[in-house]
Amino acid sequence: IQHLIFYFSLIGDMSTPATIHLNQSGPTEFVFRVFTSSPKIQVLLFCFFLFFYVMILCGNAAIIWAVYTNISLQTPMYFFLSNLSFLEICYTTTLVPLMLSNIMGKRKPIPLTACATQMFFFATLGSTDCFLLAVMAYDRYVAICHPLQYTLIMTPQLCTQMVAGSLGLALFLSLPLTSLVFTLPFCGRFLEINHFFCDVPPVLQLACADTRVPQAVLYVMGILVLTTPFLLICISYVFITIAILHIPSAEGRQRAFSTCSSHLTVVLLQYGCCSLVYFRPPSNTPADEDRYLALVYTFVTPLLNPVIYTLRNKDVKDALKKAMSKKAASENL
Repeated sequence: IQHLIFYFSLIGDMSTPATIHLNQSGPTEFVFRVFTSSPKIQVLLFCFFLFFYVMILCGNAAIIWAVYTNISLQTPMYFFLSNLSFLEICYTTTLVPLMLSNIMGKRKPIPLTACATQMFFFATLGSTDCFLLAVMAYDRYVAICHPLQYTLIMTPQLCTQMVAGSLGLALFLSLPLTSLVFTLPFCGRFLEINHFFCDVPPVLQLACADTRVPQAVLYVMGILVLTTPFLLICISYVFITIAILHIPSAEGRQRAFSTCSSHLTVVLLQYGCCSLVYFRPPSNTPADEDRYLALVYTFVTPLLNPVIYTLRNKDVKDALKKAMSKKAASENL
């Protein structure tokens, strides 16, 4: 009789495909949906993502090293760039190691508290990243539109306050959202998240309660973190474009456009993909599309930051060459 009860309970539970009913006793844990079940493709994906992760770490660490070892790069622009690089390292490290550990072999459950911790750090670092991109746009606006007043406006104290303010605002927004999501009940022992990390929309889909309030809070946070900074960036670049067109020398215009286009490339990718993920109603979201979009702001934009600002920036390239030559010379002594 006990076997029959167990059998019919499994049949009844098949109506909830996101729940893996291995054992209903104990605290709730999450597992992430796999990209593929093919072992060969799993190995390829592991190597591919690991290569990107190492490149992100090395590239962003190189920018931080170049800025803090070269006096000529210790300006507001490169101060913000080094902070952005540090954010990218922390941001990707919050997501990628856990993702890599779940690509191959048996899926490893993540406790509810660990999932909440990852969500909080992801939301905080990601929001700080978005605010910092807006700060960098303001820095470019002051540098190009008010060059004579640049050093008076962008003081070291103001730069530090802007970075600290970006982080403080991100903390202020992320903590209530994470707390609100994880005060919801989750029914079942093992729940499958249709993602490779604990993001808010896929976790909300697993809650067995009304999610309209946290969903509304997520939209409000999306407006504050994505829409508002993006509008400020667009306004800054309208004034920047007008100022660039008035630069008399063609070389000066080309250099200004080059710097701004690099920043705009990262901005459009970051805000565009994030907006598609966080502003669409859950019912209109395809099953796997959010995962693929998340790969862009997990791997592509953090890698673009060092690539754009080193390969297309003569100052950073020269600073890296000098730093490497000094290190080589000191080792030969």
